[in-house]
Amino acid sequence: MKKRIGIIVIATAIVSVGATILVHSLTENESKVEKVYLTSAQEPVIHNVSLPEVQYPDFTYAAETGVKAVVHVKVVKHGQQAQGPQSLFDFFFGYGSPSPQPRPIVGAGSGVILTSDGYIVTATHVIEGADDVLVTLDDKRQFEGKVIGKDPATDIALLKIEATNLPYLQFGNSDDLRLGQWVIAIGNPYDLRSTITAGIVSAKGRSLPSYNGEFKIEAFIQTDAAVNPGNSGGALVNAKGELVGINTAIATRTGSYSGYSFAVPSSITKKVVDDLRKYGIVQRALLGITMQDITGDLAAEKNIKDIRGVFIHELVTDGAAEKAGVKPGDILLQVEGVPVNSGTAVQEQINRFSPGDKIDLLLLRGNKEVKVTATLQNQSGDTELIKEGTGDITFFLGAQLRPATKEIRDQLKIRAGIEVVSIEEGKLRDAGIRKGFVITHINQKQVGTVQQLALAIQTAQRGVLIEGRYPDGSVYYYALSN
Repeated sequence: MKKRIGIIVIATAIVSVGATILVHSLTENESKVEKVYLTSAQEPVIHNVSLPEVQYPDFTYAAETGVKAVVHVKVVKHGQQAQGPQSLFDFFFGYGSPSPQPRPIVGAGSGVILTSDGYIVTATHVIEGADDVLVTLDDKRQFEGKVIGKDPATDIALLKIEATNLPYLQFGNSDDLRLGQWVIAIGNPYDLRSTITAGIVSAKGRSLPSYNGEFKIEAFIQTDAAVNPGNSGGALVNAKGELVGINTAIATRTGSYSGYSFAVPSSITKKVVDDLRKYGIVQRALLGITMQDITGDLAAEKNIKDIRGVFIHELVTDGAAEKAGVKPGDILLQVEGVPVNSGTAVQEQINRFSPGDKIDLLLLRGNKEVKVTATLQNQSGDTELIKEGTGDITFFLGAQLRPATKEIRDQLKIRAGIEVVSIEEGKLRDAGIRKGFVITHINQKQVGTVQQLALAIQTAQRGVLIEGRYPDGSVYYYALSN
């Protein structure tokens, strides 16, 4: 696993003198009820806590089931031709013959089988830049892996191998995870195959500086299960054997496990995987607000009585929130009935939806609660999805697009490009693009598939510059409005 973050985590434990915690377990008619006695100088306070059998730390079922569905992912990146002398002999007597061969770069990670016919989820950074992907199952069988799609924002990628009757994990509901609940991590750290570690859920909705793009995920599950390089893309499993997260990062100063690890929750993973499988890219939705967590200082400044919800600072012009009637200064309390008390929580909820989805928002405006319905938009400001047409044609931004054929590439002397087969009302036509145009670059980055084009537009932090050529060879540049 790449060294993606370096975070110093400092924990302070405060022990109160004069208080004693006693736990008394009663068994009545084979049902377990924990009575927790909190004693201090005051009268004892008794809390009854019911713990199902499955929540006790017995991981044998989850481990034996989960390990069969976790795979080893080996990636090979073909190296570039080495420059200069390769040995002392070459240095003193000239380069040897034949020329030195490119040196491949080999990396490894983990993956989780999601379907019996070979769809596998892993981490984007595991397969980034890979020329070859080799998947090894728990039973030692090996398959070539095909990259179906990847999403840098969530660090989730989808692979496919040609196999049947494979063991796989079912998605669990990461929303149901509770702080302190036991989970296990399964992966291949340091190439130690099928390694299982256990820990508890330390925090939810954790934000990390793991991605520099506009759509950085901010909803990690934090655990103290040991995760090391090679665990990336592996499974975080609950005691029922359900997949509740994909391990992707660690908090460390050394590059190795130092106490905390982080996983993308299954609620987000499932949506990303479904989109990658169907479209090859994530259909990412935007609410169109700039928000701010409510602190004591902000509450005093804005005369906010209750510190709950998220303060809406600004609205994107003609964005989903503005069109729904949201106003600057409103406090967002709920998204689809789910309470949100931080920008992290809001983003986690919005990440579950697609452009065109309608969601209910509960706002606090002054002293009155207001309910509105917003229709989520895409990066281009409309509700259009990327749709597959017949053959290799894809509908996007009001146009029919397809990868440029070899004949067109040879004619225009380009390596790759996307041909505009037809164009109707939409962002591309508004920019001035006409039928027959071949898009070669987005913000100076080469694109050869519609998925690459869409991802480049989605993750552009500022404007979008489109470069390409018409059939007569003329080069044009267009600016795409946001």
